[in-house]
Amino acid sequence: MNLGPFTQSDALSIGVELELQIVNRHNYDLMPCAPDLLRLLQGRKLPGVVTPEMTESMIELATGICTGYDDALAQLTEIQGALVEAANKLDVGLAGGGTHPFQHWAQQRIFDKPRFLQLSELYGYLSKQFTVFGQHVHLGCPDADTALYTLHCISRFIPHFIALSASSPYVQGEDTGFHSARLNSVFAFPLSGRAPFALSWEDFERYFDKMTATGVVKSMKDFYWDIRPKPEYGTIEVRVMDTPLTITKAARIAAYIQTLGAYIQRERPFEPQEDDYLVYTFNRFQACRFGFDGTFVDPATREHRTLREDLIRTLVKLEGHATDCKSDVALRELLADVSARGNDAEWIREVFSREHHLPEVVRQQAGRWMAPSTPIT
Repeated sequence: MNLGPFTQSDALSIGVELELQIVNRHNYDLMPCAPDLLRLLQGRKLPGVVTPEMTESMIELATGICTGYDDALAQLTEIQGALVEAANKLDVGLAGGGTHPFQHWAQQRIFDKPRFLQLSELYGYLSKQFTVFGQHVHLGCPDADTALYTLHCISRFIPHFIALSASSPYVQGEDTGFHSARLNSVFAFPLSGRAPFALSWEDFERYFDKMTATGVVKSMKDFYWDIRPKPEYGTIEVRVMDTPLTITKAARIAAYIQTLGAYIQRERPFEPQEDDYLVYTFNRFQACRFGFDGTFVDPATREHRTLREDLIRTLVKLEGHATDCKSDVALRELLADVSARGNDAEWIREVFSREHHLPEVVRQQAGRWMAPSTPIT
């Protein structure tokens, strides 16, 4: 299969995808209601789409093309409203969070769609274990080479996105000790991890052609990379985030990625090189395991600092670009998270330490996701 041309898109436009938990309102376990939710939403006019995911207890929403933070939050709010209305008719809950804290993977049902059934056949039990919930953000790039340059520069900030969005401390009823345990499920797939180091579209096409010739992949969908190019949209897609507990947080993280994109595409501050990836897996693990308190190794200077320090330093540096992108309010709220409030994983642990009952934690998660959005939560 040919990779196809890289579609031109508006530079720095964004799109947001969120995978959500569908939960039973009586015991707050996962509930296989995606087909019913989709039936109720059929024909409803939305600014984006709502689609099935791997198993029937999951559902995905996606915005259309957004100009920035305000537009993304407005579109997410409209889609959230439609989903909440449908969920209420079915008496089910919808929740954010990267993992459901006590569901059993063997009880999940693969959604009846050819691609999901094919993946289930190939990956076996990994497909059901893939009942985890992530946020993906598309960032518009003016051309293919700029997309690859942006991809390799923004890889440095992958630990930031993980720590900011982390919301999956519990798996199968146990505290994993991680802030984001969801990514451990993603790493199990053979084509996960980082994209190959290619800075020209010609080189990337050559890599893609070699991979398709092996028979291992048929399209870009077969790569589960942390960031991957999406030539049909003219974007790069950042895929490492857990689904946050509110749409407001999701919009803020998308705004951060857009602002970083503005810094990278306008200032071209880095010269990407293969050696940048020497510390990539270490930094990513530290973010998953320890959140803002993880160690960050600067890929250029090899200096060690905490992720919290690197995030604060970066958010302050981006102030000018944030003003230009009208994302300054969003980034100030993320700065408050990093400095004082903590991430969603910490909130989930706090609720459990108070309630000592995981179903009650999920009930409160669903309450947060289904509540009307506000600029500051």
